[in-house]
Amino acid sequence: MSRGTGHGNRAALDVVVQTAAANRRLSLQEGRPVDDHDLVLKARQGDVDAYAELVRRYSEIAFRTAYLITRDAAEAEDAAQEAFVKAYYALDRFRTGAPFRPWLLRIVANEARNRRMRMIRQVSLQLRVAASNQEAGTILPSPEAVALGLDQRQALLEALEALREEDRLVIIYRYFLELSEAEIAEALGCARGTVKSRLSRALTRLRDRLAPEARPEPRGELRSSDDD
Repeated sequence: MSRGTGHGNRAALDVVVQTAAANRRLSLQEGRPVDDHDLVLKARQGDVDAYAELVRRYSEIAFRTAYLITRDAAEAEDAAQEAFVKAYYALDRFRTGAPFRPWLLRIVANEARNRRMRMIRQVSLQLRVAASNQEAGTILPSPEAVALGLDQRQALLEALEALREEDRLVIIYRYFLELSEAEIAEALGCARGTVKSRLSRALTRLRDRLAPEARPEPRGELRSSDDD
């Protein structure tokens, strides 16, 4: 399959991505790990099997990234698969020699953020319609029910959700996905020193949000990486 952008190629690639994601434990060459760089080079030349191996390797972390942003399993699955498709067509713009995983996760995060914003707009519209109809005497589910129970999230996730996007992402990358500072810098497109300062500020803001209820930090993991 060539790497054109026609509808037929897109449909075929969708199948490849979905199949590879569903079989993430399979290996392209049993017992012979292939470097990401080699797989990218082959995928650029139209080798779909090589790209399927990249999908298998990173489908789990792609889904986790998308889920931590969207908070919805179905949306996260769709976001991850769409990100893999977009990454495939963007391989020509991938910097040779750069790590593939952070580059991919940046695409995943962008796709997940876009879907999250659409979800928020849809829920906001549903809430406005529900409130309007209730004023008119129409019996509808409460706004809380329409909001899909978002108010029942764990204290940490609620506090994390309240942070601005920049703070939330750096914490997700470091503590939920366990990326190194170098990988985070690649994913965010900033210097490694900037990652350290952003992480320190983000953790302070997260602690401030948890402090009023004297909520403990999860498993003692959320600490600044300055000591690493």
